[in-house]
Amino acid sequence: MARLISWSTMRECSIARRSKISPPMISTGLCAINVKGTLFTLQAVARHMIRRGKGRIINIASVQTALARPSIAPYTASKGAVGNLTKGMATDWAKYGLNCNAIAPGYFNTPLNAALVADPEFSAWLEKRTPAGRWGEVKELVGACVFLASDASSFVNGHTLFVDGGITASL
Repeated sequence: MARLISWSTMRECSIARRSKISPPMISTGLCAINVKGTLFTLQAVARHMIRRGKGRIINIASVQTALARPSIAPYTASKGAVGNLTKGMATDWAKYGLNCNAIAPGYFNTPLNAALVADPEFSAWLEKRTPAGRWGEVKELVGACVFLASDASSFVNGHTLFVDGGITASL
């Protein structure tokens, strides 16, 4: 495991606010952290990986990278940008030995989602909408991260791996 950590990085520096679309929200806080934070952090990390000639970058996208839900348009836009930034980084940095991918969690039972988990109406909607019929548990993200950080994914680049109980696969 120490070998993986020495040349891999996982990046999550984001916020989620439930709000309708508004120009100040898009142009400031949320997008600044979720998009610019990702870009600036990974530019700094990639310099070192490029010098070594190898590295694995795993961004944290979201189910909202591919789907939209009412009242969170700014968050959806920012996570869509993370998904496309991942593709752009893969395109630019693969020639230097870097693999740039993302995981896109669906709805997980975390402190950030505590209000949604506690909302019986939302939980019922989610359980009906998700083929797995439940909230995800954080431990279910580990396998995806290990795969993307390992040599098993050496020819996987620019990919967003959805870990979402099937929500993006169903209508």
